[in-house]
Amino acid sequence: MPAPATDLPRTAVWPPLPLEAWRDTYATLHMWLQIVGKTRLALAPMENHWWQVALYLTPRGLTTSAMPTGTRTLAADFDFLDHQLYLRRSDGATRAIPLAPRSVADFYAAYRDALGSLGVEARIRPVPVEVERAVPFPEDREHSAYDPDAVARCWQILVQVDRVLKRFRGRFLGKASPVHFFWGSFDMAATRFSGRTAPLHPGGAPNCPDYVMHEAYSHECSSCGFWPGGGAIAAPAFYAYAYPEPPGYADHPVRPDGAYYSREAREFILPYEAARAAAAPDEAILDFYQSTYEIAADLGHWDRAALDRPA
Repeated sequence: MPAPATDLPRTAVWPPLPLEAWRDTYATLHMWLQIVGKTRLALAPMENHWWQVALYLTPRGLTTSAMPTGTRTLAADFDFLDHQLYLRRSDGATRAIPLAPRSVADFYAAYRDALGSLGVEARIRPVPVEVERAVPFPEDREHSAYDPDAVARCWQILVQVDRVLKRFRGRFLGKASPVHFFWGSFDMAATRFSGRTAPLHPGGAPNCPDYVMHEAYSHECSSCGFWPGGGAIAAPAFYAYAYPEPPGYADHPVRPDGAYYSREAREFILPYEAARAAAAPDEAILDFYQSTYEIAADLGHWDRAALDRPA
């Protein structure tokens, strides 16, 4: 049996978070984040690459940021210190939903009730995306775990990842995404663009319409980030990929030691534990992001003289 996350030693900056120690909580939290994220999809005006749907880091958790609802705005804030979901309207009205062990179905019902009590109409398709088993939210009583210590650890890692990704983002002068959290795939990401359009993406993400990927990958890009693991990578990891993947990308050497290309995931991977064990984790992660960007940009013939910020 895996050790509960509460039994694992905590470090000040980069805490351990083995996937098996919190897999059930991770699955439940993923569904809750999708429910709230779909509110952003319903209310926020369209932006390129679906950037309007992402969540953002706060000093206490993750937020939708302000979403328009009539002449007012609404924000939904996950607080992973108090373990509450706060709904705050711009006229001061507030609702709170405790984050504690409860089924996805119960959370969904409580969330819809809270929205309704605030007079917010949000048309949400109540089915998760980008997961192999898409159990509708009102029917999901399988996922009900919530380990507050594990959630706090995950958020603590996201705090550090957000900080490092913003350092990396500042090195680029071209079109770049914000540093944001995608609730569909449960990852913190930042993406750089060459400025050229890309071939039509083939789609194929589980339980996700192909048009979503067509919009997301409409332009040539190099993306990097972090996620807690799953699928082909059964451990937390930093990742990087390019679309379209230029010839030779998968076979190119990558930095730092411990990083590799996963042919199953079709991404470069730096295991979280390898970065944690490095003498300077920030610099190891930045080296990974920089190395994988250089591979994509050089093999893809990007105009780096125009796109890279001079040192």
